Amino acid sequence: MQSSIKIIKKLGLLGLLSLGNVMVKAQDIKLDSVKAGAFDMGKMWTFDTPPAEYFKKTYNFTPDEKWFEKARLSALRFATYCSASFVSADGLVMTNHHCARESGVAVQKKGEDFLANGFYAAKLADERKVPDLFVDQLVKIEDITARMQKIEDQGETDEEKTQFRDQAFETIKKEYQEKAEWKGLEIQSVSFYSGGRYSLYGFKRYNDVRVVFMPELQMGFFGGDPDNFTYPRYNLDCSFFRVYDDNGKPLHTDNYFKFNPDGVKDGEPVFVVGNPGSTGRLRTVDELEFDRDLVMPFTLQLLKNRSLALQEYNKTAKSDSILNEIFSYENSYKSYKGRYDGMKDPVLMARKMDFEKTFKKAVQANPKLSAGYGTWDKISENVEILRSARNDIAIMQPNPLSRGELLTFAQQLVDFATLSKTNPDRAATLKGTLKAFKPEIPSLEQAYLISHFEESVTFLKKDDEYLKVALGGKTPKVAALNALKNTKLSDEAYVNSLLDGGATAIEASQDPLIKLARISQPRFMTGAIASRDANARLNVERAKLGRLLYDIYGTSIPPDATFSLRISDGLVKSYNYNGTTAPIKTTYFGMYDRYESAKGEFPWSLPKRWLNPPLDLLKAPIDFISTNDIIGGNSGSPMINQKLEAVGLIFDGNMESLPGYFIFAPDAGNRTISVHAGGMIAAMKHIYKANRLVEELTK
Repeated sequence: MQSSIKIIKKLGLLGLLSLGNVMVKAQDIKLDSVKAGAFDMGKMWTFDTPPAEYFKKTYNFTPDEKWFEKARLSALRFATYCSASFVSADGLVMTNHHCARESGVAVQKKGEDFLANGFYAAKLADERKVPDLFVDQLVKIEDITARMQKIEDQGETDEEKTQFRDQAFETIKKEYQEKAEWKGLEIQSVSFYSGGRYSLYGFKRYNDVRVVFMPELQMGFFGGDPDNFTYPRYNLDCSFFRVYDDNGKPLHTDNYFKFNPDGVKDGEPVFVVGNPGSTGRLRTVDELEFDRDLVMPFTLQLLKNRSLALQEYNKTAKSDSILNEIFSYENSYKSYKGRYDGMKDPVLMARKMDFEKTFKKAVQANPKLSAGYGTWDKISENVEILRSARNDIAIMQPNPLSRGELLTFAQQLVDFATLSKTNPDRAATLKGTLKAFKPEIPSLEQAYLISHFEESVTFLKKDDEYLKVALGGKTPKVAALNALKNTKLSDEAYVNSLLDGGATAIEASQDPLIKLARISQPRFMTGAIASRDANARLNVERAKLGRLLYDIYGTSIPPDATFSLRISDGLVKSYNYNGTTAPIKTTYFGMYDRYESAKGEFPWSLPKRWLNPPLDLLKAPIDFISTNDIIGGNSGSPMINQKLEAVGLIFDGNMESLPGYFIFAPDAGNRTISVHAGGMIAAMKHIYKANRLVEELTK
């Protein structure tokens, strides 16, 4: 573990550091005295062991078993990628617009455009079934930890333990599928604490799901990418569906969150019930430093370069699908950049170091667990292997999105040459695939290869053989254009001659891209194999670390997110930003100010029916913030109060929330952003005239 002084020097800080949104001088921070926060590992509590006593102590209310049961049964998993909830006794389901867009498009009729115009079923008969859409309700939970660990511990080697665990999962699933109370359920095994605990979950799956209401895309994503991960926000990011029973009637359910359009008050406790996707808060400091030093910088440059290439290409292509790709790159870039900035914050990293130090001491002091102290050393050893292989894997991976189609194709030809010697049968199969490939050299291919050469300059050493052959003393742009000009890999006859000539022809080829591939393919394979083996060992050590964490801290520390149902507590609370204070809620007045300030230009434009709002709408709230702990996968989660009422619908976090992958730090401004229940009702009432839906939600 590095000292605080070494951290500062390694990061190359320029004298200013961020501490809870306050800029202070580096010399004023004594990093050795920084302590881990009480909830740095998060507040994503499981329903296996709901935190009733903690809620009582923190919020002075005592939720009983029935409270947690209703919260669990009212929550839903929306397909395989989002969260949702029941919000009426007649099976009405609430989720985000951005979770439901594909579902809406799937049921459009000729001449309709739900993304441009939205959708509202004025009558029950108008609700449209979405093909293949389902929602899952968690109805059964069984702790199988003791059984699983007993089976795992029979293995003498790490490989045997993993094999026994996987076999045990399948055996237990089959056993429970025959139990009367589990019959007909979707059964899933869930691992917590990287193997410290195991549960079996049984889901009631509803396959008849019909769309009821969707606003226009421009309302569901007002502000577009520029406003993404920011606050204040003005998004009506909601959609409503309905579950129907086996008789084709709206499902009657006693488990739902009654709507409370009066919403929330400053300082009020609120709870998110949903399915957070993935966090890495149990990752060691060595693992985080590996991400910070190598993984993140390359990933960010790759995302930015590909986005810029697509933006330039789309100036002439003008394709909506490419626009979606650009948004995906930009969204990912902003997300990873926020995580990367968090990893560069020495205060946040010092908090992780302090937690790890305390955790190690607790393990070492426990006679029954002290043998596990060496787990950290084993993790560090394997992280060093990943470090040594990282650039060869990142730079030389045969992936068209990172290297372009032609250079990737060249690498596949070199792979074919190797296989023709070592595995003729597999080579024969690959040969047919390669002969069917017809590469071209569009401008996008040029942009990708130029970017690849630029990334090689950034991340490889100056005297690297690959770099010398790639550039030949030229700039990345000139070298890439020359390589594409001189390659023959778009010539079908030439490619066929190489494939028919086998290893001899490919090894003798002087094609500039094949010359590069002859260097990159063996280096990639060596690095990939070393990393694969290191990651396999890391998975075993992480499982040991998870068991140690659970043995030391029990359920006082929640496990990392696994897209399993969790409940997260927080407060409606402001934070400081840009030298001012963020309001706890925004209003439609603010949305129209944003529209006018941007002169109505995209992405701050508004649909036509929104251009003449009544005063009652303008005064209504639209979004609000709270200190709840969320991550991707939580999209569509209901925000509820102590009375199990839906007061909002989460849809995003702010920029300060992005380090939340590895540390939860609400004191540093991490906030969840939700659509206000009153804002949804106001829009339905004043703009969409969705009277049937308003009545159902407010009765």
